[in-house]
Amino acid sequence: MTMNITEILKILPHRFPFVLVDRVEECVPNSHIRAYKNVTINEPFFQGHFPGAPIMPGVLILEALAQAGGLLAASGLEGSLEGKLFLFTGLNNVKFRKRVIPGDKLELFCDNMRMKLNLCKMDAVAKVDGKVAAQAEITAALGDAPRN
Repeated sequence: MTMNITEILKILPHRFPFVLVDRVEECVPNSHIRAYKNVTINEPFFQGHFPGAPIMPGVLILEALAQAGGLLAASGLEGSLEGKLFLFTGLNNVKFRKRVIPGDKLELFCDNMRMKLNLCKMDAVAKVDGKVAAQAEITAALGDAPRN
């Protein structure tokens, strides 16, 4: 299945300026996802990271991967996610290999998903022009969202 931004926003709890997935090109529930983020100079973090040499912060690349992973995990769940959130519980084997700059298409890949009870673990890779920008093993837990 594919997802446009309207469909993504129905699943992800994030909103501007923290939505870091623009489109899902392929999602096979309980298997893998292929999505992307178009990185533009209009991103608010480029004002300070770094003036005159804009580079997407590594932690935001990992967040983009986690959001793609959340979409993958949600696609395989039965029932509503209302009142629930996926929260990071771990990042292992994190590596940053290439700078991500304005104009890049950040390709997001998550696969090898394992789900046990409320824990989800998967392998994640972000690429630009086919070259690895970052990679990690992501672990998240599905829990109750805080009540206002």
